[in-house]
Amino acid sequence: MHTHRTGETVDHEVSTRAAAEAWESLFRTQSNLMRRFESGGDFAPLRSREYDVLFTLSRAREGRLRLRELNEAVFLSQPSLSRMVERLEARGLVAREPAPDDARGTVVVLTEDGREMQREIGRRHVRSIRRHVGGALTEEELATLTDLTTRLRAYRP
Repeated sequence: MHTHRTGETVDHEVSTRAAAEAWESLFRTQSNLMRRFESGGDFAPLRSREYDVLFTLSRAREGRLRLRELNEAVFLSQPSLSRMVERLEARGLVAREPAPDDARGTVVVLTEDGREMQREIGRRHVRSIRRHVGGALTEEELATLTDLTTRLRAYRP
């Protein structure tokens, strides 16, 4: 069973091969585009994963997330994320604070310098996204792609 955003429920079967080919295409496309963005200097002076941390914090309420929430949002192991947060803190882009309701927890906060860095890189990166993604697809295709990837993220079998 599958529910489309219209609320219509559809019973369907797909082959393992079709699912694997779609996944492979999605994964390879994402990898290819990330290489283009990185080689074009989109994230300089940061690495793409460092930018992802700043971007994720910029979208969070008040620019702050618990370390474990940040870890759930980015594709890094907890030890790697902790080391990255330390490096970003040393550069003045984030700050760590004790969680107000949990003495063992840590909250990561985007500093003003971090917010400015994220905005500067973000403006450059969105132009690159427009060129590489928007240049290949129509508005309608972009809407379809967004719908499909949203459904994939939300689906819980």
